[in-house]
Amino acid sequence: MSCERSEQRSSSCVAGSKSRLRVAVDVFNLYADEWNRVEERPGWRSRDAWVGARLGAELLGGSLYELEPGDRLWPYHLHHANEEWLIVVRGRPTLRGPDGEQELGEGDVVVFPRGKSGAHQVSNRTDAPIRVLMLSSMLAPDIVEYPDSGKVGARSVAGERILMSRPGPMLDYWDGED
Repeated sequence: MSCERSEQRSSSCVAGSKSRLRVAVDVFNLYADEWNRVEERPGWRSRDAWVGARLGAELLGGSLYELEPGDRLWPYHLHHANEEWLIVVRGRPTLRGPDGEQELGEGDVVVFPRGKSGAHQVSNRTDAPIRVLMLSSMLAPDIVEYPDSGKVGARSVAGERILMSRPGPMLDYWDGED
């Protein structure tokens, strides 16, 4: 009896058989319509699916976004701890980066390094929805800057937002300490 038909797989089936052992893994399809969140804010309408969380990922995060025509994903921003990748799944998004804007095509992959050179924003200037997959290292804590608004955000090691403000005067290290 082959290992695949056996009710109980023995170690000899795994180690010595020429039959392939089938292992069940979680799968997420980038073309499905299975969304975790919908953003209805005018100018920012989108849907997103938390791919990494659905697949049980620990070290790499992934979110699939579908962006309506005329809208943008997130404010222009950059991360200080995390590198991000963008993969165009469908459509022709416009990418804004430190050197200006460019149109991307299906299958294009872009890396946003940590720091100012990795600033980015995605918009949809076409007449059809677009889809992009964003991958991210999952380093925490992280500091996120928003150059257009001058905001700075910080997330704790647990991923909780602990700061969202605009910087004021630089404080002395000992300020407020007794």
